[in-house]
Amino acid sequence: MAIIYDGTPEKRVYKNIFGETMEAIAASDADVVYLDADVMNSAGTLGFWKRNPRQAINCGIAEANMLGVAAGLSAGGKKPCVHTFGIFATRRCYDQAFISAAYAGNSVRIFGSDPGVVAAFNGGTHMPFEDMALMRAIPDSTVMEISDGAMLTSLMWQVKERQGLTYVRWGRKSYPALYSDDHEFVIGRGQVLRDGSSAAVIACGLMVGEAMAAAALLENEGINLRVVDMFTIKPIDREIVIESARKTGAVVVAENHNTIGGLGDAVADALLEAGVPVKFRKVGVSNRFGSVGPQPYLQEHYGLTAANIVEAVRAII
Repeated sequence: MAIIYDGTPEKRVYKNIFGETMEAIAASDADVVYLDADVMNSAGTLGFWKRNPRQAINCGIAEANMLGVAAGLSAGGKKPCVHTFGIFATRRCYDQAFISAAYAGNSVRIFGSDPGVVAAFNGGTHMPFEDMALMRAIPDSTVMEISDGAMLTSLMWQVKERQGLTYVRWGRKSYPALYSDDHEFVIGRGQVLRDGSSAAVIACGLMVGEAMAAAALLENEGINLRVVDMFTIKPIDREIVIESARKTGAVVVAENHNTIGGLGDAVADALLEAGVPVKFRKVGVSNRFGSVGPQPYLQEHYGLTAANIVEAVRAII
């Protein structure tokens, strides 16, 4: 197990990892059923569907119905795994996720792809900045966001047996590699990628790589950042949040999501409830709708870059 970050994007495309892993999971367990809302080609699962139509179902562009089918499969003893773009996996079928899955006590694993600015040219209507907030609000839900390919593979295998409603947020392209393929991840536990005492940056998904880049920039100024990959947004790892605050006295949270209801609020809640005195700042999307364009442009447009993290750290220390 090792941290392997060097700032370069992974050569593996995450949609291919997703498709290959989902097919392998289904091959290992006849009770696993994969459901998709007519975006299998986008998720790398088209071949899986053609090879095994009994365990891979195209529900068409009918996301709410797909969640209802998944809930029914769970009630019948199956292990449904659902995918569509994050915006449709949450906002469009929220009632079905809330009532048919969670409230009814069914176990459904929802994989929402292309969160936030990663949606890029899909457009503003396809750009979820509120999906984590929605899914966090469902009682007993689990909410996660992957930050590299090794994590995506590991979490997919782990959630196969997870009870209740699980939402996994992931990008279909690739981010800078962070972990070796044999790295072990524990749902509900944060991962310290880099230790430091000047300030802590707690990040998830796309913003973990940006936090590591910010740490390298600030090191030249004698500022040592602790970088935490908080890939489980709910349940949050309160222990590592409190430890980071007490060790550094300054916490910046970075997320490719609205600053309302996401990781930043989860971290703030943990700190307030523990009564830890700390300087605090959020780096995220502030009260804005989605847009369209290349991802680098959108990161600049919404303030989701290493430079924005550097600015936030300087402001509080």
